[in-house]
Amino acid sequence: MTMIVAIITFSIVYLLIATERINRVVAALAGAGVMLAVGVVGPDDAFFSKETGIDWNVIFLLLGMMIIVGVLRQTGAFEYVAIWAAKRAKGRPFRVMTLLCLITAVASAGLDNVTTVLLIAPVTLLVCERIGVRPVPFLIAEALASNIGGTATLVGDPPNLIVASRSGLGFNDFLANMAPLIIVMLVAFVGLSRFLFRKDFTADPEQVAQVMALDEREAIQDRPLLVRSLVVLGLVLIAFTLHGVLHLEPSVVALLGAGVLVAISRLRPQSYLADVEWATLLFFAGLFILVGSLVKTGVIEHLAAGLATATGDSVPAAMMLVLWGSAALSAIVDNIPFVATMAPVVDQLVGGSGPFAGRTGLWWALVLGADLGGNATAIGASANVVVAGIAKKNGHPISFWEFTKYGVVVALVTLLIATPYLLLRY
Repeated sequence: MTMIVAIITFSIVYLLIATERINRVVAALAGAGVMLAVGVVGPDDAFFSKETGIDWNVIFLLLGMMIIVGVLRQTGAFEYVAIWAAKRAKGRPFRVMTLLCLITAVASAGLDNVTTVLLIAPVTLLVCERIGVRPVPFLIAEALASNIGGTATLVGDPPNLIVASRSGLGFNDFLANMAPLIIVMLVAFVGLSRFLFRKDFTADPEQVAQVMALDEREAIQDRPLLVRSLVVLGLVLIAFTLHGVLHLEPSVVALLGAGVLVAISRLRPQSYLADVEWATLLFFAGLFILVGSLVKTGVIEHLAAGLATATGDSVPAAMMLVLWGSAALSAIVDNIPFVATMAPVVDQLVGGSGPFAGRTGLWWALVLGADLGGNATAIGASANVVVAGIAKKNGHPISFWEFTKYGVVVALVTLLIATPYLLLRY
């Protein structure tokens, strides 16, 4: 009975978010409240369980990085980068989009995609304002690029860490197996962007001329604070990459960095807290509880087991089912709990006594399906949700369907590129 309630509640909330009949935060929190009220999940499940509860590591990672971004904004650094990028691209919108997307993708491979879009989105808003174009297509493109780029490395996307932990695959394994494919996908994505967003590549010539005449160095308002902020940000990013050595969660690193930066900046709290996307954090909390209810009631486990059962004895069929099945489910539910549930299933299939013993292609199929499938919808990946929150706060709301109409195409194209790669290599 609880499984049926969980499915119905999640479906209704998803429909409300997709149709935008009510605010997405209200829908997510109301759905989470229903799950708690009827006993599908209890307080321990929702607030303290690693498997079914709110992922506080994600929440506090976002909070810490939002505070760091809020302090950095006071220095004029984003205006500097915005003017620099616009001038390097000669003010041409497609070149601007390409430059920002490539920066996003590369940074997402070294960091995590959520941190990257938190840093790039403010720059994008300023660039678009400077050259007189609508920022929504640029923000959508960056969210998509961050999810593609994050697939390349072990630290680029949280599902990759889960797969690495279960499979024993290391950082170099991800680079050797995923990075070449991701480079091809990024080239295809840039070409696809030229077609998908072609109606939004008309800039204001007068504004472009004004930008070209600007000196980006004049945008810096507080040079000492900028130096201190960049030192703290650099240390935070280094600590992210040394996660395996330091054994500190990214959330702890982000909060420590935020605390240090706030202490040495001596800014008023309202100046840097203005950049915290409280609505986005609440939306994530509600969404985690909703997805956790699907995990607790066994919905995700049944779906994962169904994928495993349907594979038969064919390795190509197994890889394709894992790839496309994971992509479809990751477009609907958060890919972190899905991969956490699916990883033991794949481990059984490729383990020493499994039917596909030693076939690492199934692990790569899971990684690609979960990471790339998240591009399909506005709530399929954390980076998508964060970008939508930033856009709305700055007066440029991204509708569920506007994101999805682009995301579905990009997800399909990248998955079609991944298909022959998996079949031919593994």
